Amino acid sequence: MENMKARDQVNLEKQNSAINVIDMLRYLFFNWRWYMLSVIIFGSYFYYQYSKSPFVYRSSEMVVIKTPLNTPATARITATNAAVNSISVTSEIVQLKSKELMRETVSRVGAETSYSVRKGLRDIELYKHSPIQLKLANASPSTQFEVIVTPIDGKSVELTFNGKGAENKKQMVTLNKEVNSPLGRLTVVPTSYYQEQAFGQDITVRRQDRDAMVSHFLNNLKVTQLEDDASVLQVVIGDSNPDRAADLIAEMVSVYNEISLKDKNQIGVNTANFINERLAIIQNELGSVESNIEQLRESNQGVNVETAGEMYLSDSRQFQLDRTKVETDRKLAQMMQQYLHNGKKQEELIPNNTGLVDASVEGQIEEYNRTLLRKNRLMEGSSMANPVVQDMNTVLDAMRTNIGRAVDNAVAGLDIKIQNAKKEENLARGKALQIPQKQRMMLSVERQQKVKEELYLYLLNKREENALNQAMTEDNMRVIDPASVSAEPIYPSKFRKVATGVSIGLVAPTLILLLTLMFNTGVQQRQDIEAVLSVPFLGEIPTSRGRSSQQSAILVDKTGRDPLTEAFRILRTNINFMSHAGKPAKVITFTSFGTSMGKTFSAINLAAILSFLDKRVAVVDLDLRKGTLSARMGLSNTRGVSHFLSDSSVSLDDIIHRKPELHNLDCFPIGLIAPNPVELLLGDRLDQLVNQLKERYDYVVVDGVPMVIVADASIVDRISDLTLFMIRAGKLDRRQLPEIEKLHQERKLTNMAVVLNGLDLGKGRYGYGTYGYGGYGYGYEEKSSLWKCWQKRIQRFIPS
Repeated sequence: MENMKARDQVNLEKQNSAINVIDMLRYLFFNWRWYMLSVIIFGSYFYYQYSKSPFVYRSSEMVVIKTPLNTPATARITATNAAVNSISVTSEIVQLKSKELMRETVSRVGAETSYSVRKGLRDIELYKHSPIQLKLANASPSTQFEVIVTPIDGKSVELTFNGKGAENKKQMVTLNKEVNSPLGRLTVVPTSYYQEQAFGQDITVRRQDRDAMVSHFLNNLKVTQLEDDASVLQVVIGDSNPDRAADLIAEMVSVYNEISLKDKNQIGVNTANFINERLAIIQNELGSVESNIEQLRESNQGVNVETAGEMYLSDSRQFQLDRTKVETDRKLAQMMQQYLHNGKKQEELIPNNTGLVDASVEGQIEEYNRTLLRKNRLMEGSSMANPVVQDMNTVLDAMRTNIGRAVDNAVAGLDIKIQNAKKEENLARGKALQIPQKQRMMLSVERQQKVKEELYLYLLNKREENALNQAMTEDNMRVIDPASVSAEPIYPSKFRKVATGVSIGLVAPTLILLLTLMFNTGVQQRQDIEAVLSVPFLGEIPTSRGRSSQQSAILVDKTGRDPLTEAFRILRTNINFMSHAGKPAKVITFTSFGTSMGKTFSAINLAAILSFLDKRVAVVDLDLRKGTLSARMGLSNTRGVSHFLSDSSVSLDDIIHRKPELHNLDCFPIGLIAPNPVELLLGDRLDQLVNQLKERYDYVVVDGVPMVIVADASIVDRISDLTLFMIRAGKLDRRQLPEIEKLHQERKLTNMAVVLNGLDLGKGRYGYGTYGYGGYGYGYEEKSSLWKCWQKRIQRFIPS
């Protein structure tokens, strides 16, 4: 049994949860006017933003970075060329995004100057399709201006200057003629698009600071490596003109290749200069040695001393050959040593691949040259104070020191070899003491001649090899897929813009409505009351906006089927079950916690609905301080209840006022506003009045005053058979419900019952009504808040 109860409880909770979701959706659905207004506002705003946003087109180009892996072997004849083509793809991507590269590209394309026309709310970039080109003499990279050019006829245009100091200044200018202007000397040149249809069209010419445009294009530039192990890059840029975007990419690749070729050729030029300098020195030394040989032969009178000393020096010649080779190597190393210790060449590239040093030193020189080139390129966009430049200077100094130390060690090693060779040679020469001194001098001079000849021929060979490398230097980057542009702009998207506006238009009212519901502490529905109060609940009275224009206070109809009439019929039926002391309730009083709860309205219409049963009904206004019922019935300033209570000579018939349209309903207004209402209500005349009314009428409906505010309600309670406590939906705070429960528990009001008034289901109020009334509304005697006034103003523009 307990398990069954638990399952029933779970099912009930699930059902309530489903009802809450449905009620929530219903609550949001019935506020469709706010959704419509919000969607229209936000959708229109985002469509406006779309209409004025410039179009952005996407241009992309595919390029490949040349490396030893993708370069044909025939293109890499020498070690130098292969080394130059050893490129890091990542470093090339960084160089493509450099400011200096984009700065040169923008200058060549002329992208700092814009030519646009206005179409609707949007500026359309013309670029090369502009009918005119404006040339400003002596324009610097930081020059900025804005000029509106209006073609007048085939020979002249009108200029409107918008710069500082020349706002809206106009000037007529002849085409192809340099004139003075507020900007300086300028010339307007027509293009092939300068035709009759361009006459009268305003062309806005704007020139921006070049660095600002460089930053703009760099922000729109994207360089992507398609595969991690591939040297293929995709270069993408967005611009307001598709042709300009394509030209920017193509020119950027061209400038990049020019810079890379310049760097490569710089090494070759330095190497050629070094070789030429050494060739000139060796040529002079070789000529001096040959002159010495000639003088020795002349002094020997042409005698061949070599033949005479051949038999004695056969052994020493072998040592001489070895020594000659070692001395040649030492001479080469000393030449490189002198170059490295030359203070004037500290900032120059070190000649590479000269064969003057061994392979390990050549590798260090190659790395030093690459690092020096990177530092020089970096200094073009910055200064020596750049921390990166300072770090690279430290690295270069260390590398140059290591190279110098390696060369010094090589020279020292060769000196040791030479000394050893000399020792061996001297031992061999000891056997040739008979050779004349001139013979020994001849051998020494000939040895020097051979060293100079070998070095001279070696440098000539390297000079030709260096020239060949310079001639075969190729680009680092090759285009494999030329720049292509998108046929349609990638931004803005009409669909995305409008969809964003519509989405916000749907979300914003939902959030506002849910937050309003979340923070609303007022009583909204019957469940709010029944969850707290044990007071009998007699009915719900909906609002009736459909009859708000009527002037009559009685809105129920005897044959009506509208929700308001049905609600009062149900209230009338439920009142029959609220007997007091075994007798049916004849005297029905209305009260509430405050004003504007609908007491007067409910009293009048309840009296009317009771009269439809052919019952005699009296409606009495006992609100002696305000007299709202009397005013609503159009009976102000007439003889009424206050006269009866204060004057014993006034009879009941003297204060009766009948409604012609309702023959069973009589009204008893207050008469004059009483200065002493409490004294009048405490008197016996009130009891006499009620007793007489109970004798003549089947029902007596009394419009009372609010509780707590004044003491009148407690005084009048003695005449009541049934007290209807009015609660206005949205007006009464839920935190006041325990006070109503306390009134009921303490029995301060006779036969107390609760009626929920003003249930505005037409606005989709969260929750449900017992009778399922539709959307209606009626303005009772409430003081409209600023929010209500604003709502009513908005509703005038929204169809009902």
